[in-house]
Amino acid sequence: EALEAIEEIFSGKFGDAGAEVVIEEWLHGEEISFFALCDGKAVRELGSAQDHKRAFDGDKGPNTGGMGTYSPAPIATDAVRSRVMKEIIEPTVKAMQSEGIPFQGILFAGLMLTAKGPMLLEYNVRFGDPEAQSLMMRLDSDIVPILLACAHGDGLDKVDMQLKPESAMCVVMAAKGYPEAYQKGSEIRGLDALE
Repeated sequence: EALEAIEEIFSGKFGDAGAEVVIEEWLHGEEISFFALCDGKAVRELGSAQDHKRAFDGDKGPNTGGMGTYSPAPIATDAVRSRVMKEIIEPTVKAMQSEGIPFQGILFAGLMLTAKGPMLLEYNVRFGDPEAQSLMMRLDSDIVPILLACAHGDGLDKVDMQLKPESAMCVVMAAKGYPEAYQKGSEIRGLDALE
């Protein structure tokens, strides 16, 4: 499978993005998205989500940008969330402060929960899509004062930031054939029958 994947990448299918390949250690575990906010000094956990990347039910089909999410991620227990904040998020924020480039905004950490604990795959500095759709449905506070505190560089530790305890879910409907070649501009029908 690895050799087939490398041949596919170098075949030109992915354009310039397939010009080179980085081979990394395989991490066995379950992936979660973890969100934190920072005003340059204070850092606060926002929440977690998990997305379903495969195109079809049962974890089948090609990988996509995300076919839906749920929040919170059930595997993001209190112990896991505490470790992520103490071992990944807070050290990142402190390191940026010490280098004179304090971070203000949204930290979206892509994590793999392994037998050794949470491992950071990537950071994004944005709300993820579709993860944010399920996460924001749980926000029980006004987002404007929260984001203003981040933007102004002060007061995030004093702003009301609560999540509803209920779970939220987002399902993505896509054109037939997605993520491979598919007809653009097609209409998705039958939405009224989904209930």
